[in-house]
Amino acid sequence: MPQRRPLTLVAELSYQCPLHCPYCSNPLDIGGETHRAELATGHWIRTFREARRLGVLQLALTGGEPMLRRDLVQLCAAARDAGLYSSLITAGTLFTRERAEALKSAGLDHVQISLQSPNAEDNDRIAGNRSFAKKIAAARLAKELDFPLTINCVLHRQNLDRIAELLDLALELGAQRLELANTQYYGWAVPNQEALMPSWEQLRRGEEAVQRFRERVGPKVDVLWVLPDFYEELPKPCMGGWGATAMVVAPNGDVLPCQAASTIPGLQLANVREHPLDWIWNESDAFARFRGTDWMQEPCRTCPLGRQEVDWGGCRCQALRLTGDAAAADPVCRLSPHHDRVVSARESAQTDRFLHRTTKRPAHL
Repeated sequence: MPQRRPLTLVAELSYQCPLHCPYCSNPLDIGGETHRAELATGHWIRTFREARRLGVLQLALTGGEPMLRRDLVQLCAAARDAGLYSSLITAGTLFTRERAEALKSAGLDHVQISLQSPNAEDNDRIAGNRSFAKKIAAARLAKELDFPLTINCVLHRQNLDRIAELLDLALELGAQRLELANTQYYGWAVPNQEALMPSWEQLRRGEEAVQRFRERVGPKVDVLWVLPDFYEELPKPCMGGWGATAMVVAPNGDVLPCQAASTIPGLQLANVREHPLDWIWNESDAFARFRGTDWMQEPCRTCPLGRQEVDWGGCRCQALRLTGDAAAADPVCRLSPHHDRVVSARESAQTDRFLHRTTKRPAHL
């Protein structure tokens, strides 16, 4: 793969969060010593400047909950000064008028607010926190302050049947974009897989509801709908390809090709405290390990479908979790010798009980 410049920087400002979502992509050991030492303001400001020089255009300020950072206004101003388009990815519970107006003045470009369900009771049950009313108020405030607004909802078995309600709510709130992001099974979604995995019938009904909405509303609301990996027959290019278009900076300064890359044994993560971002992107082990196609095993190496430079091997973290080998073919691919593990996961025993996200790693995991 020809060396490309990154377009997106995902800045995970903090793993702390007032919500306890059972599909959270944060690591299971977020309360451990490794993740407690969050980057100082100056480190983030320097990282933003280096990112822009490297070619980055878009900055996602996320977490956890990024609004728990007391220096968030200063960071938004630094992003503006660096020439980055900044998006705040927030649960919305801390999006008060005073802070929202300060963020607007500092140059924040876009607000994305997460919902767990369009139903208040379901939202609060899934989030593990009474948060629905604050989320709706935050969305209305964002519109009042003339922020471009995206509503995001992670879909799974326990909210997919409300997708028509969710579409109508996004329209009512004046969102320009609705991201219907089916659960990806890493982080906290792994121990919750049996409670989250949807059925084919739910996905079929959901896709039909999205199509009807698009026909009725047209381009007024841009709806992103993508099938979950476990119901695909061919993998997607994870993060646009390993080390191809995006980088993730964890709260402690480690730089990763994707949010779950730290789960790969032996992957050497470089840190912005110790290395320039340009070196990390171009030279570090973490970004070089699965970049391009030279690392591929069969059947990927001689893919009969010619997809080596289409999906770039799919998801390395998913391959590791399902096969024990991060370099194996993504089992989502129907040509993988491990594809049966994906198929069987669709039909696994199901439960309605969640293991909610906490700052302490569950003892049995």
